Amino acid sequence: MTPRQRQWALVAGIVMTAMFVLALAVRLRPQIDLLSLGDRAPAFRALEAATGKPVSLEDYRGKVLLVNVWATWCLPCRVEMPSLQRLHRRFEGTDFRIVAVSVDKDDVTVVNDFVQELGLTFDVLHDRAGAIERLYRTTGVPESFVIDRHGRIVKKVIGAAEWDSPVNETLITRLLDGR
Repeated sequence: MTPRQRQWALVAGIVMTAMFVLALAVRLRPQIDLLSLGDRAPAFRALEAATGKPVSLEDYRGKVLLVNVWATWCLPCRVEMPSLQRLHRRFEGTDFRIVAVSVDKDDVTVVNDFVQELGLTFDVLHDRAGAIERLYRTTGVPESFVIDRHGRIVKKVIGAAEWDSPVNETLITRLLDGR
């Protein structure tokens, strides 16, 4: 191979590599571009597990929300549910709502059995198609988003959390007070 041919081969290799990296970046961007603090919470729709009634993010406008994406088969989800229930009880009667969206592929009876077993009294929705996972670009379950009254994400937690901890209670109180 002559020096000129080597030079063209090198240029062709660099161009091909650049095209491959660009194509890979375009393909992976939706998976890498996760929701961040300050982002507007994407609108979602799901069914109320107990009644089958359609519910959307819009139904909670003006409220402080904790949107929890979970599934009945998820052990960490089961572990964090009692703390969500305690947090719900602590802020009952305020403008704070817990919206737990199950992404179980099974029939809603599995979700309702889970809710009854654990004695959950906050809002439990069922998104059998898992659309919320795509909209919120979740990386797994559980994954939670605290959303202020203006629809902005102010906290994001990947994995189980102790939601009734003093830090989280203080955050919710401040959001309710408008601080």
